Amino acid sequence: MSTDTTRSLSTLVDLRGREVDRLAAAMAEKQAMRERFQGNLDRLERLTTGGSSQLLAGTRLPLALSMNQAGYKQAVLAMADTHRQDLALHEADMAVTQRALHLAAQKREVLGQVLDDRVARLRQARDRQDQKRLDEMATQVWARGLVR
Repeated sequence: MSTDTTRSLSTLVDLRGREVDRLAAAMAEKQAMRERFQGNLDRLERLTTGGSSQLLAGTRLPLALSMNQAGYKQAVLAMADTHRQDLALHEADMAVTQRALHLAAQKREVLGQVLDDRVARLRQARDRQDQKRLDEMATQVWARGLVR
């Protein structure tokens, strides 16, 4: 019975460890995606601050080109806003995954401690049985020595 319980606890610890590994991998993927979002946002920011307006600074642009440039800048700003919203949602999802990872790691740690305690108690019980057996054998040898 005790080895079955220990085996079950060991299996639970392994399962919790796999869950922690899975969540850690998911967090790594989400972190990489967050970095891609941030890189895209940085590039979009550079597009709105740079571009042809700086190249043609000091020159008078035709009306059609100015309107085209303004429309382009508005589209890029709208795309950047959408990206910021997506990034905020993604970061909220990352926070949920981070909490789940933390809880799974705690559960795994608790089960690991329970398993370690259980194994230590089993080892202690086995050691006591071994010592008792040795004491009985020593007593028998001593008693046989007295009989002779």
